[in-house]
Amino acid sequence: MKVFRFTYKIVLVLLLTGICAAQQLQPVVSPEVHSDRKVTFRLLAPKAKSVGVNVQFAQGLQPMKQDGSGVWSVTLGPAEPNIYEYSFVADGLQIPDTSNEWTKIWQHVTINLVLVPGEEPMFFEEQKVPHGTVHIQKYLSKSLGVTRGIYVYTPPGYETNKYTQYPVLYLLHGFGDTESSWTEIGRANVIIDNLLAAKKAQPLIVVMPYGHTPSARPDMRTAIDNYGDFEKDLIKDLIPYIQTQYRVNDNPKDRAIAGLSMGGGQALTIGLGNLDLFGWVGAFSAAVPPDEKLDKLLAEPNTINDKLDLLWIGCGDTDFLYQSNTKFLKRLKSDNIEHIGHITKGTHEYRVWRSYLNELVPKLFVPKIKYEVAPTSADIDKQK
Repeated sequence: MKVFRFTYKIVLVLLLTGICAAQQLQPVVSPEVHSDRKVTFRLLAPKAKSVGVNVQFAQGLQPMKQDGSGVWSVTLGPAEPNIYEYSFVADGLQIPDTSNEWTKIWQHVTINLVLVPGEEPMFFEEQKVPHGTVHIQKYLSKSLGVTRGIYVYTPPGYETNKYTQYPVLYLLHGFGDTESSWTEIGRANVIIDNLLAAKKAQPLIVVMPYGHTPSARPDMRTAIDNYGDFEKDLIKDLIPYIQTQYRVNDNPKDRAIAGLSMGGGQALTIGLGNLDLFGWVGAFSAAVPPDEKLDKLLAEPNTINDKLDLLWIGCGDTDFLYQSNTKFLKRLKSDNIEHIGHITKGTHEYRVWRSYLNELVPKLFVPKIKYEVAPTSADIDKQK
């Protein structure tokens, strides 16, 4: 197996080296989005025997054709306005589009993104509005004994309104992501800029930490089950650091935590387990904690209802975590725990999570939302 992986990496490096060298001689435009919302993908790979593209708006691997200059291309669509992920497959190897700087870097693969615009700007597109600032920095985690990265969004006017204190949202990424993902892929800063400009949300600071810890890194099962170290770092190191470096209110009513997938599980575990720290909890397609953990987290429904201003749970109806999330919603309902259950169409992807962030942020740091009953099985089936 090690020999195979080593050989695979050598072949991939050689293939990419050849592609990059060829593109230095002949620049290639890819992707090219046309006015009719069709998209042309191109790859200069004169020595490749077969090339295809996997893109979210098309079913399966789409074969590409080579012209006389060694450029492979295909035009697909039209696509509905949105952001789509894609990657090339050259001679059986998945590779990124080296002509496109907009990339999504996961633990094991790198893929590209393309925006297909509509007639009007979408909520995640940059618009002519005041923009906040994304700060990229490091902090020392004494709990973990390492230096860790964070992205921090401050709203427009933060630098000039020097005496204003702000509420803060701790926004957590998924298993395959990093602290950069919510801005680079999720467009969190752009979404919030647009909400603030439309006066649909309260000005806030957003802290996006790195969700993995050294002890939870080896495999997905360990990462999903081991939130203890991350929780310790967040509470003992990160929150105090943010309190000293930024003008944030030190009040549970002004502190929220939310996340997607693994980060959704972390948000539920940490938020429900520390009601004296967080007044708002959101989970998108969450890796819901196991029943034995939930028994402890949900042991005092009245306390949860009293201390939490909002518990918001969203999930797509074709998400692989759909069943666990609807089971969790039914338990919240049976335990009379106030919450909002938000079942929509969609699977486990950022196209869903961008929408959820756009819906959650306007509900934060405002008067408490009325109780909303979790959808029944029949209600959920009707939405499919």
